Amino acid sequence: MVIYTKNWLKFLLGFSICLILRLIPFRPPNVGPIMATQMPFSKAYGKIYGFLFAFLSIFLFDVLTGKLGSWTLVTAFAYGFLALWAAYYFKNKESTSINYVKFSIMGTLAYDIVTGLSIGPIFFQQPFMQALIGQIPFTMMHLVGNIGFAAIASPLIYGFVVENKKLELNNIIKIFDHKKI
Repeated sequence: MVIYTKNWLKFLLGFSICLILRLIPFRPPNVGPIMATQMPFSKAYGKIYGFLFAFLSIFLFDVLTGKLGSWTLVTAFAYGFLALWAAYYFKNKESTSINYVKFSIMGTLAYDIVTGLSIGPIFFQQPFMQALIGQIPFTMMHLVGNIGFAAIASPLIYGFVVENKKLELNNIIKIFDHKKI
């Protein structure tokens, strides 16, 4: 599926809001809006733009906050692959809270298994059992955050951003063109 230039404003809006929310001080690191935004974006715009949204959300956050490290590519690619999966999963599914919640549970578990059980042992020589035990509370909080965002934010993002014709770049340009006359 091709994303038309009229939708880049929506992409940038979603990306900016996710970045701002992730920059909130003292926010738990595993409670964030990326999955809640990538699901409706992947559904509407397809796998390539879903992947780009998810990958860049992780990668550019680490760059902007000075936390770029060996884990950045692992986590960015993992979220990108979740977006590929989301594009496939939502291809023939409605944009409902229950569908978003189902995917967020599966996606969070897959993401946390891949990243939480690999980064510590591979990059920091953490014992596997220590990584597993430490991952349990992290994943529980991650699930709570993603389920909450999926149930509430994802359908709203799809309805008020993705399907909103007023937020299409060509309609914004028309507003400014009419003001020149």
